Amino acid sequence: MAASAPTISQLSSSFSFSFNRNLQFHLRQRSIFFPPLPLSRSSKLSTVLRSSGGVEGLRGGEVSNSEVLISEADAMSSEPANEKAYGAAKIHDFCFGIPYGGLVLSGGFLGFLFTRNVTALSTGVLFGGALLALSFLSLKIWRQGKSSIPFVLGQAALSAALVWKNFQAYSVTKKLFPTGFYAVVSAAMLCFFSYVMISGGNPPPKKLQSSSGLS
Repeated sequence: MAASAPTISQLSSSFSFSFNRNLQFHLRQRSIFFPPLPLSRSSKLSTVLRSSGGVEGLRGGEVSNSEVLISEADAMSSEPANEKAYGAAKIHDFCFGIPYGGLVLSGGFLGFLFTRNVTALSTGVLFGGALLALSFLSLKIWRQGKSSIPFVLGQAALSAALVWKNFQAYSVTKKLFPTGFYAVVSAAMLCFFSYVMISGGNPPPKKLQSSSGLS
């Protein structure tokens, strides 16, 4: 029994020495082929290392190689939360949509007062009221940080209808005002709404923009 005790201690120390050498060689190989992870992606691996006592804890066999590899894979696969994508338009659709809707609505009332034309009144109330409603809904949705592209699309469709309607009236009457004037204004607004949609929508509110920048 006295002779076997040194033998067992020698075997355990030899096994521990060989294990430490293999682990050190494996860590050196990994450091050559795999560069260190960025700080944002290696948080989980750092937590594992701290909880196990650092590299010394790994060398002592407290955490297996498979656990380290799994933790590193999880850290590499974890990505930061995607920030909400916002449009790059320089101006909001409702900044021009609300005045445009008010212009069409007031034009319908003025046309009815001066000409007693019911068609002018119905056109102004229908198109002007719809433009105002879509513009205010776009403003409400924008304040909530959501996309208002459907409302911009609706305003663009109404602008295109007004362009066609006023252009047809101008081709018959040859009057610059009000048909020619509204045709030009509606064409300009159609281009503006198209620009907002192509740019990706309205820019975000300043509060959401600052909070996303801080995160």
